[in-house]
Amino acid sequence: MRGVDPAWLPDGVFRPIGTRRTVIRGSGPLVDTVYGELAAACARHGGGVSREPGPHDLLLELDGTLSPDDSFGPEDSEGFTYERGDGRATVTASGARGLLYGFFHVVRLGEEAFLGEPVRQTHRPAVGLRMLDHWDNVAVHPVMGQVERGYAGGSLFWEDGRARGDLDRVAAYGRLLASCGINAVAVNNVNVHEAEARLLTDRIGEVAQLARVFRAYGIRIHLSVTFAAPIVLGGLTTADPLDPRVRAWWGAATGRVYEAIPDFGGYVVKADSEGQPGPFAYGRSHADGANLLAAALEPYGGTVHWRAFVYDHRQDWRDRTTDRARAAYDHFTPLDGEFAANAVLQVKHGPMDFQVREPVSPLIGAMPGTRLAVELQATQEYTGQQRHVCWLGPMWSEVLRFEPEEGSPVGQLARGGLVAVSNVGDDPFWTGHPLAQANLYTFGRLAWRPDADVDGILDEWIRLTFGAGPAAGVRAVTAGSWRTYEKYTAPLGVGFMVQPGHHYGPSVDGYEYSPWGTYHFADRDGVGVDRSVASGTGYAGQYGKRWAEVYETVASCPDELLLFFHHVPYGHVLKSGKTVIQHIYDTHFEGVDEVAQARRSWDALAGVVDPVRHARVAELFEEQLRSAREWRDQINSYFLRKSGVPDQHGRTIH
Repeated sequence: MRGVDPAWLPDGVFRPIGTRRTVIRGSGPLVDTVYGELAAACARHGGGVSREPGPHDLLLELDGTLSPDDSFGPEDSEGFTYERGDGRATVTASGARGLLYGFFHVVRLGEEAFLGEPVRQTHRPAVGLRMLDHWDNVAVHPVMGQVERGYAGGSLFWEDGRARGDLDRVAAYGRLLASCGINAVAVNNVNVHEAEARLLTDRIGEVAQLARVFRAYGIRIHLSVTFAAPIVLGGLTTADPLDPRVRAWWGAATGRVYEAIPDFGGYVVKADSEGQPGPFAYGRSHADGANLLAAALEPYGGTVHWRAFVYDHRQDWRDRTTDRARAAYDHFTPLDGEFAANAVLQVKHGPMDFQVREPVSPLIGAMPGTRLAVELQATQEYTGQQRHVCWLGPMWSEVLRFEPEEGSPVGQLARGGLVAVSNVGDDPFWTGHPLAQANLYTFGRLAWRPDADVDGILDEWIRLTFGAGPAAGVRAVTAGSWRTYEKYTAPLGVGFMVQPGHHYGPSVDGYEYSPWGTYHFADRDGVGVDRSVASGTGYAGQYGKRWAEVYETVASCPDELLLFFHHVPYGHVLKSGKTVIQHIYDTHFEGVDEVAQARRSWDALAGVVDPVRHARVAELFEEQLRSAREWRDQINSYFLRKSGVPDQHGRTIH
């Protein structure tokens, strides 16, 4: 695959195992995958691998048993034990998936896997399902193109109405995902159009081909389906989830899916959301809709992921009582306990839409009788669209460590899995911006262990991708990039302020008079949305007592979320000691300065980083700096004109 970036698996990271002798014990397709990886590394670096007992530096073996929490059989046992001593390393696993993950653990450790004090560690994923949702269209959409909210070229799977014939890139992608712990992929857009709908029936063979390739790296295929499939595909006049004909149609269609793909993971559904069909048309609930599909999947061990992104997208902007942030909680908490055991409610991590700063959704932790999956967005729809460096690891770590109730962090409450909207396309660098690969890698590693040291994950990705030489320079560019992006875009949690439709670049009032419910309510006196119980929309009261009290008042609300929860005067003094208006001015100037410094730091890596990769990032830094200046000037000018309050430092504001 010439011209495709190896990301965090360049040849060099395989040198420590490729120069040594390895014995591998066990059989099965995933063991064969591990053997193939070892054989290729040894062929490049001079070592050896054998399936027969003998002298070795590394032993990888299946122990032939399953731990009690393994529910899908040996191929799905994911835990492993790693042991080191006397210059040797051993990985023992009860299932082939565990052996695969243990192998990549050794790859990540490098020489450290064999050297140093003796250790024995057991590793198991904290979250069972670690999935990427691809918003890929089979046919090119007239507005969203081949990949909706895709910023890295076309689809890896589909090309203008057809499945791609060459699946080598898909195999390489599966390898990357397995190496950071991802075990499931949904291969088409949650906004299911006519061509995508047919993947469920007469085009299931194309999905089966993808499943075959991903299977070699322990990754299960999931499929986004339209709730109206019985009408669109089956010739019925209804999709009522309680109609026996509809239930029979889904049962038969699902049976045929499993005939083609025996290890199929399940369905992803966006229903009664932004125009997608759903059970509301028949007077039924979301639980009725999800349970229809859960019943069809249950005989085969499949799962339906039912997205909770449901709100009124035809809101009257004059109506201050309707609050989009409230919608998911209001729709779904009355249904707690009504969803089937294999129905998972997939909840965006924040109540709005993947903004650079939002509170954690109050729905997480409010439905103890329902399996929830937490959805993140790796594709940078509102965080620079992979034209800006914006490493999201710190934000995700904050979300996953947040405790809706004391002692119960989000990472533990996500019993139905952690899901990220993929940021990958057919670009040679996978993610368009080479540094955006850090988000993909970080998601996989955090999904495996939500309480992991996120800075350590970044260092790991940098070392694997770039080696030791440029590590400090790459870290300087990447580590603080999320907070830098926040500084020069929408302030203090207010969100949006983006160009409508494509969401790139500033437009302070772009959505202010729209039906989408994304308002900031700036006037001559102040800015922000009153979501208090006492005088606003009541959204703050959706949290448990602990956080409801924090968010309810201006005095206790954290600065970074102040404008999300409260409308305050421009002269309000933040906990930092600055007024709101001066904070807006200062952070926007600081953000531009930090981008300029990051660009200089990257320039200094010329000759140390691969020249093709360096050139791509350098080119994108020019765009990031241009855009950051535009954000600074539009936001600062808007609020100067709105408030009439000058910058206390006398800087140029237009």
